[in-house]
Amino acid sequence: MGKKVLLFGDIGIDDTVALIYAWLNQEIEIVGLVADYGNVSRDDAVANIYYVMKLFDFPQDIPVILGAEVPLTGEQPTFYPEIHGERGLGPIIPANDHDIQIENFLEIVNIIKRYQDELVIVNIGRLTSLAIMFILYNDLMKHIKEYYIMGGAFWVPGNVTTVAEANFHGDPFAVNIVLTYANNVTIIPLNATQKAIVTPGMVNYIDSFGKAKILKPLMDYYTNFYRERDPSLLGSPVHDAATLIATIHPEMFIFESYPVMVVDKLEGPARGQSIAETRHYENEKNGAKVHRIAFDLHYEQFFHHFLTVMTGHH
Repeated sequence: MGKKVLLFGDIGIDDTVALIYAWLNQEIEIVGLVADYGNVSRDDAVANIYYVMKLFDFPQDIPVILGAEVPLTGEQPTFYPEIHGERGLGPIIPANDHDIQIENFLEIVNIIKRYQDELVIVNIGRLTSLAIMFILYNDLMKHIKEYYIMGGAFWVPGNVTTVAEANFHGDPFAVNIVLTYANNVTIIPLNATQKAIVTPGMVNYIDSFGKAKILKPLMDYYTNFYRERDPSLLGSPVHDAATLIATIHPEMFIFESYPVMVVDKLEGPARGQSIAETRHYENEKNGAKVHRIAFDLHYEQFFHHFLTVMTGHH
């Protein structure tokens, strides 16, 4: 069996690509899915999860958990239909026929207790739900083997503002809570994920094998958005799939470790900026907690690995 992953996500296009990747990869076993607001509303995230699970015949016993609907900032979240489509799946509108009717957030506690020290948490959306777990169950969270977080932009342009990436910008309070209390954290920021480019040629090749089903309409929609914004791009980045890849293939990334904080002033241009403390003498003096950060991606390795998993052919 593969690495046991509890996935927190705001299920838009690249989250869905990550789900498909996980399903086709024998090295990853999804043991629970937490649906959060972010790219789309929580309700849409839940509907999208059920749509993908049904389409790909996921096991019925994988828990789908209702996560946060709004950030810890108390604001109403901003959704991104222009990037991810009306409901988060590009041109696809899933039926709203799932049967979750009650809040089941405490199911996360059961999953952690079930898998104890072998569980990996991967957070590819806003960090609100994960932060709540530290607020409520800090001791329990010490049993998580490791955390992988898609978020941040270190000395590179953000994708929401000049300095901020969407997951950290959406709830900076939550990010700082997680980075304060979590151990064995790996951050996969835009520095690495924006290099995980999937081109239309790759999409057509994967589509010809038929295993990835809806990948082509999703990625065609996604790439159209990115190319309208920047015509020089050769394709679109799969931020969230890259984060899952990091859990099993760290050799594909170049890491450095630093203390990290996120600007949590809600007003002003610095909101959500991720800052790594690179002054080693300050870190030694303060004994600050350090986190592993992926600053680069070996694209050729990514290219071959992604195609192999998504087609089932070497």
